[in-house]
Amino acid sequence: MKAWTKWQNWVAVAAGLYAALATIWTTTDAKTTTTLIVLGVLTIIAGLINLSAPRLESVETAQGILGILLFISPWVLLFTGMTGIAITAWVCGAVTIVVTAWAMPSVMKMREGQHQHHRPSAA
Repeated sequence: MKAWTKWQNWVAVAAGLYAALATIWTTTDAKTTTTLIVLGVLTIIAGLINLSAPRLESVETAQGILGILLFISPWVLLFTGMTGIAITAWVCGAVTIVVTAWAMPSVMKMREGQHQHHRPSAA
């Protein structure tokens, strides 16, 4: 797969950007602001790395884990009562999880093809 072409990673970057910027227009506090900015920026970074180097299964996995952390953060950090920012975390996290899961089979297939291509032949 060519670099910068996987739409799933562009969607993850957009979800991370929205999560990080939503703290500007959504009622929040210091804890939730920090959480969404950090997880959002890390999701953006993972997405951009995945876009530039589409065969890195570990970074794709990290992107999915960041989506999970974003999704569970309202419960773990007890901000479910802050409806706007909680919904933002749930939606951005869910979107990141779904698009990462969608992209993983192609990443794994590319990796398997790469390993088979580089196997030394038996003599």
